[in-house]
Amino acid sequence: MSKTKGNLGYRVALGGLLVAMMLILGYVETLLQGLIPMPVPGIKLGISNGVLLFALYLMDIRSTVILMVLKVLLSGLLFGNPMTMLFAFCGGALSLIGMIPLSRVKGLNIVTVSMVGAVLHNVGQIIAAMFVMTEVSPAILLRYLAILMVAALITGAATGILAREVIKRLRHTVKRKMGR
Repeated sequence: MSKTKGNLGYRVALGGLLVAMMLILGYVETLLQGLIPMPVPGIKLGISNGVLLFALYLMDIRSTVILMVLKVLLSGLLFGNPMTMLFAFCGGALSLIGMIPLSRVKGLNIVTVSMVGAVLHNVGQIIAAMFVMTEVSPAILLRYLAILMVAALITGAATGILAREVIKRLRHTVKRKMGR
């Protein structure tokens, strides 16, 4: 969290709250996957990524990147394994690389940014899979990616709509407390 602007205590507390929210939402999503079987393995709603969108639009880039890394590390340690951490990091990093510049484009809708982020998240994971899962044909992984991309557009839109509504309601409070 940037020390140069705003109330440091508030920024740290907000960061902790956002990490906790991402972990809880990620865990709830895992529970939902057990209750609602997806037709294709690997499809996730990505509701915890709405928290990253919130950070991307209301905090600085550095804080957003730190939150993504903390989410990956803590989720992996609590609920996953090194392989899930690798895939989540590759997906999260590529997603942020795409969303950061798009989020700064005047007039570009957050829903569009979320959809691009969701697609790039899947691209990053498939790229990681191509390096790690050498026994699986790249052609099979690319066909799988096509299916994941369709799902990502839908889930990314839903996550973006949710994030947009939360940001509308909290924008002024967060910016005022952070000294922006």
